[in-house]
Amino acid sequence: MTKTAEPLILLCNDDGVHRESLQILFRRLRPLGRTAVVAPDREKSASSLALTLRQPLRLHRIKPWMWAVEGTPADCIYLALQKILPRRPDLLISGINPGPNLGCQDVHYSGTVAAALQGTFLGIPSLAVSMIADAAGRFPQEFAAGVVRDLARSLLASGLPDGVTLNVNIPPPPVRGVRLTELGRKFYNPEVIEKEDPRGLAYYWIGTGRPTRHGGKTADVLAVDRGYISITPLQADLTCRTAIGRSTLAVWKRNLPRA
Repeated sequence: MTKTAEPLILLCNDDGVHRESLQILFRRLRPLGRTAVVAPDREKSASSLALTLRQPLRLHRIKPWMWAVEGTPADCIYLALQKILPRRPDLLISGINPGPNLGCQDVHYSGTVAAALQGTFLGIPSLAVSMIADAAGRFPQEFAAGVVRDLARSLLASGLPDGVTLNVNIPPPPVRGVRLTELGRKFYNPEVIEKEDPRGLAYYWIGTGRPTRHGGKTADVLAVDRGYISITPLQADLTCRTAIGRSTLAVWKRNLPRA
């Protein structure tokens, strides 16, 4: 009888290889198979799918099966597959991010989600995981890692449809259950703070502001507010098919130059 290969799980994040939540998840996933970490050497939040194209990338081995990359989360996935791992991983998990990634805007900005999307682009079943702090500002790291472990066990057995990435957000316990959700909306009005350096030149910080949340009954933003774990299936295809109707195109085409 042929022995089945041990599952290979790749971990990444956008907060840096030394983030405690990543280290906790690394330890909790070991019983499921061989687990490898390839993550940025420092925080790369809100980097989305940025790739480093105009400067070299350096790779540092932290300890067995753990590497730090001087680059973005998307860089990490490329290096992991082409230069580090012995074979293509069976599952890619990005996170656990301390803070939510909810709604359309978060998903587009997030380096956490981007690492998972990059995995999906390359044909790997992938998910991004974030957690929400409790009223005291504490993140449920151990609880969230347990949720991810159980979800990983299920995905290793069942896989994911081609082209689908899971975006998971975990509220603090006790949770009421799990909801399959769609992306809601978070509207940001970021504060731009102006300062002056010792030479009298202005510089700026972009703050996060206080987002307002909107969404229907199936929205991710509502699910976590009500104490449910939110799992949102994402796809890379951004085509707005409702705008491809003939009447809409006719209006646009009237304003285009003729050949």
